[in-house]
Amino acid sequence: MQITKQNVDNLNAILRLTIKKEDYEPKVEKVLKDYRKNAKIDGFRPGMAPMGLLRKMHGKSVLLEEINKIISESVSNFMTENKLNILGDPIPNETEQKTINWENPEDMEFVFDIGLAPEFELKLSKRDKINQYNIIVDDKMLETYVDNYTQRYGAFKSIDKIESDELLKGDLVQLDDKGKIITNGLTIPDVSMSLAVMKDEESKKSFFGKNINDTVDFNPTKAYPNDADRAAMMRISKEEINEITSDFRFTIKAIQKFEKAALNQDLFDKIFEKDTIKTEEEFKEKVKADIKHNLAFETDYKLKIDSREKLLSKIEMEFPIAFLKRWLTASNNELTAEQIEHDFPMFEQDLKWQLIKDRLLRENDVKIEEKEIIETAKEIARMQFKQYGINFIEDEHLTTYAQQMIQKEDEKKRLVEKIVEDKIIEIIRDKVKIEELEVTAEEFNNFFEKQ
Repeated sequence: MQITKQNVDNLNAILRLTIKKEDYEPKVEKVLKDYRKNAKIDGFRPGMAPMGLLRKMHGKSVLLEEINKIISESVSNFMTENKLNILGDPIPNETEQKTINWENPEDMEFVFDIGLAPEFELKLSKRDKINQYNIIVDDKMLETYVDNYTQRYGAFKSIDKIESDELLKGDLVQLDDKGKIITNGLTIPDVSMSLAVMKDEESKKSFFGKNINDTVDFNPTKAYPNDADRAAMMRISKEEINEITSDFRFTIKAIQKFEKAALNQDLFDKIFEKDTIKTEEEFKEKVKADIKHNLAFETDYKLKIDSREKLLSKIEMEFPIAFLKRWLTASNNELTAEQIEHDFPMFEQDLKWQLIKDRLLRENDVKIEEKEIIETAKEIARMQFKQYGINFIEDEHLTTYAQQMIQKEDEKKRLVEKIVEDKIIEIIRDKVKIEELEVTAEEFNNFFEKQ
């Protein structure tokens, strides 16, 4: 068996793999003999079927499988031993590959095209500048977050008189066009009705000042034009609700007013670890710190985008374009030639960025430890819990949750990719000049709208 490389140019090469009959024949014979031991063929006892029959029945498929194994192993070893950095995978040469006689095989030659990764300079210095944006946490943003907390932990309180946008509970009965209760008409007990979402102001005002056990005549269709809202409130199907357009009488059984949570110790302990926050000032400082922490994920994402764009524009590379398009066609049967042409510029940029990342990781001897994966999983878990209003969770529980996350192969792969991206950015930050700029949330969001 022999394999050689012939350079076509700096980006393309041809591999020639010669496989002698003595390279594959013993392997094929061994597979057939092993198969013979357990083969159940009509007319023969197990292990006694003639080898000639087995060759006729299975010889070609076994030969193909063994040849593929030899090709894969030989090419892989050759790449490793010769430290070849290739793009994609080897693909059959379209002009020099001869037809293989699989019926009467002898020595075989396989010819492959390979695309070579380009050589490129990667020089970063403090003369290279990348902006790091820091979003200003102003009083308005802080108050919005504080208000969200007081809303989230607020509660309904029973009152005796309707003031504005209360939640009402009571009974509905259907009226005729003269305002009288329809005998055998619709009666809907225990209805929950929110004045906050009532659209018609005239209807809403008719409830103001009413007390428990008072009645109000109104038209639900006018008050709640949305069919889905009205159907849910009246517990009637959306198909039937359009047929009900009459007035109804609502008897008030309960009035509940929503009150935001007060900024006190009880609220502080619900949101953060018990007894860690004692005053309103401390609470707002803690909320502000959390806002900055959360915004850092957005600004870091922007830094990653800008770093990628900076390096892609700075570093020049040439690719074996014809080879890559052939490889994409061969490895993605569902893609048309038109799709490949359309998507190729994006593919080329992604490939360029991958080569840059690989170089940075290699030159800086980056390694990823298991404990880093666990800590990253814990941070993601912590953010997920915060989305459900759980701002403090014991480290032991976080660790257990993180360990469950990394048991899933896809999840662990995503975590590793995130760690790699973070390490790449840290390497870039260390090598270039980072200019920190403060911007408002609106200014920061405008960066993405312009893209």
